[in-house]
Amino acid sequence: MADILENLNEKQKEAVLTTEGPVLVIAGPGSGKTRVLTHRIVHIIASEKTKPENILAVTFTNKAAQEMKNRAVALLDRIYSSSDKEMKDRKNLDSYSVSFALNFPTICTFHSLCVKILRKEAEIIGYKKDFIIFDGDDQKTLVKKVMKELQMNDEQSNPKAVLAEISNAKNELKTPQEYENIVEGFFQENVSKIYNLYQKELKESNSFDFDDLIMQTAALFLNHPKVLEKYQQKFKYIMADEYQDTNYAQYRLINLLSKKHKNIFVVGDDWQSIYKWRGADIKNILDFEKNYLGAKTILLEQNYRSTQEILDVSYGIISKNINRKEKKLFSSKGAGERIVVYEAANEKGEAEFIVSEIAKLNTQKNIKLKNIAVLYRTNAQSRSIEEAFLQYNVPYRIVGGIKFYMRKEIKNIIAYFRFIQNPNDFLSFERIINIPKRGIGKTTFEKVINVAKKERIGAVDAIINYDHKNITKKRMESLVEFTNIVKRCRKKMSEVKISQFLDFLLKAIDYKEYILDGTEEGEGRWENVQELFSAIEKYDKFSTEEAVKLFLEEVALATDLDNVDDDQETVTLMTLHSAKGLEYDTIFIIGLEEGLLPHSMSMENPAEMEEERRLCYVGITRAKNKVHLIFARVRRIFGSTQANYPSRFISDIPEHLVEHKYQGYSYLREEEDCVEVD
Repeated sequence: MADILENLNEKQKEAVLTTEGPVLVIAGPGSGKTRVLTHRIVHIIASEKTKPENILAVTFTNKAAQEMKNRAVALLDRIYSSSDKEMKDRKNLDSYSVSFALNFPTICTFHSLCVKILRKEAEIIGYKKDFIIFDGDDQKTLVKKVMKELQMNDEQSNPKAVLAEISNAKNELKTPQEYENIVEGFFQENVSKIYNLYQKELKESNSFDFDDLIMQTAALFLNHPKVLEKYQQKFKYIMADEYQDTNYAQYRLINLLSKKHKNIFVVGDDWQSIYKWRGADIKNILDFEKNYLGAKTILLEQNYRSTQEILDVSYGIISKNINRKEKKLFSSKGAGERIVVYEAANEKGEAEFIVSEIAKLNTQKNIKLKNIAVLYRTNAQSRSIEEAFLQYNVPYRIVGGIKFYMRKEIKNIIAYFRFIQNPNDFLSFERIINIPKRGIGKTTFEKVINVAKKERIGAVDAIINYDHKNITKKRMESLVEFTNIVKRCRKKMSEVKISQFLDFLLKAIDYKEYILDGTEEGEGRWENVQELFSAIEKYDKFSTEEAVKLFLEEVALATDLDNVDDDQETVTLMTLHSAKGLEYDTIFIIGLEEGLLPHSMSMENPAEMEEERRLCYVGITRAKNKVHLIFARVRRIFGSTQANYPSRFISDIPEHLVEHKYQGYSYLREEEDCVEVD
């Protein structure tokens, strides 16, 4: 049996071996937290403290969860005989459901965990087990529909702001009734009315939105002690990754599950807490010792990613924050190069400097484009960089653009999948009833829906089992034709694999003819539809009904970072928020100006200013070897020309760590001379 502790430093070993009771691991960037988590999982299994299926590890992205699974499987393979067939089969784990079925440790995202629990227990809280999950686009559509029913317009309450407020309420585990009791002002009064009807519509269509998954699971545990006890008994050892990013609902979920055995192990870094705007509460990690008395705290301070110069620069910035746990990172890589602070004349000069530096890195130092990233505070800042990259033929990709599953032609097919699976999904029914065109108008659609809601039946049953005298013969023929397609598709689901089912569906609705309109854009849309086959083929090993369910879960829970192709030979452009958890050889952070980074909206709020500082810290610590911080004397952005001061974060950096550059010259403050720059 191989040594599980091999290649771990002393603090990592301590974290792996401390298996009982509450444990807080403060893990700096690049300190090997994933290694600690996976080695700890395997150590608990190998030491036979419990069965593998009694271990739970949760994180935030599917990509991070899959990485943990892969590492755990590889480590288990080293420990146990490679001839063990079951262990070999586990290498093929690519879904949460498979790992659960094989009595493998449950390693997944918070939301995936809740989906699995709700699939088993939904009927207890009044839902069917074949519920669907609304994505952000679906939620916005439903909110607009509810607002229209309530005779509210976008000027009274912006749908995006309404959704954000509802999301905040759910993150705090507040039901519509509880929210109604705390409203203040006109906006919240409107939100309360919308939230109440919005939630009723979700339940009528047997649907959850993203925030519901955790809120409803927590409510299930709070209101049904026997169900909670069952899962407490199942999960005897609980581990939570990126604990600084948890909101109240996630904190409460883990808190409830861990109360029986108290073996709660959390890993995180309060210095990297950057998601307050979506509900993350830094107090969860700062107050861990208060919430779990007798907790042991372990600091992982040895960094394996960045040079010491980069760590010292980032510390200079983060050390100005008051609310933080102190640690001092040290590098295993040596000092490294100074960071560059570049002063550009404007955003065009900023972009041209980046193009020039990338060319040098690529040709002189053989740094591949995929190992370079440009980071910014707001998406609008990418415009000038994109223009320069196009002008000088620098291949690039943007993380955070339109997701594949959000493209209209793909959303249509997903809506068909959802409606075929769940005939109560009236939102999907509305989307597909005229795709392709069937001449069914809004009035006809509403007549069908009114019958379905009144009789508490699905849309297909409402069409074929009720006499619609108020609908014309021609439109009824179109409705019946649609129901026949749905019925044929449902029958086909039991006969073929999911990839064959997709092919059958596309032909049944003549989707190719509908998509190909003779334009280049139409060709591109059809290529996207063809790519859908690649996305679903991995589910061919399941029954089609189960495969559709798993596929729809994957779509609903996918994030931008899950689809980042690490092998694509392009420079990556993304926001600082999107960069968390990633690493590159070289980083450019643009817009280091007062009003941009830190953002103008944080200026009057000390807590938000501290988060801006943490955001800058996260950006810098993505780099392995080289960091460029760039600001412009004048910048045209958001439709106006601005002249802002350099960011306060630049002045926080010790001068001996910086090489100052501006268009034309490089100034090494320590040597007190100027060097011409190309």
